[in-house]
Amino acid sequence: QLQLRQSGGGSVQVGGSLRLSCASTGWYYFGGYCMAWFRQVPGKEREGVAAISSGGGKTYYTDSVKGRFTISRDNAKDTLYLQMNSLKPEDTAMYFCARAPTSGDGPCYSSASGWSRRTEFAFWGQGTQVTVSS
Repeated sequence: QLQLRQSGGGSVQVGGSLRLSCASTGWYYFGGYCMAWFRQVPGKEREGVAAISSGGGKTYYTDSVKGRFTISRDNAKDTLYLQMNSLKPEDTAMYFCARAPTSGDGPCYSSASGWSRRTEFAFWGQGTQVTVSS
């Protein structure tokens, strides 16, 4: 059974760093799927933060995190990462990893392929809270 198990997160001061991990389990080839990170604050829509193609060669970021966050994956370890540097209070949110429903790059094919839309992803991690205080 597919599971996405998140770890990392927590509380940090402005300018600090955190690393999120998302370990995948289940009988499928992790390296064949587009993966992404989303975040959500109460009362707002879930927002696409970053995405990475199946082989890791293409990455996408929402404008507010460009230059500060880095998405990566280790297909040998079936794990997705999000390195977050220079954190700001507006980065405070619940963060979720997500997997596309079908193999291939799908929403990660290009920047216009829908990587930031939650409806393009079918499987979700349990969420982890990130809190940035000033």
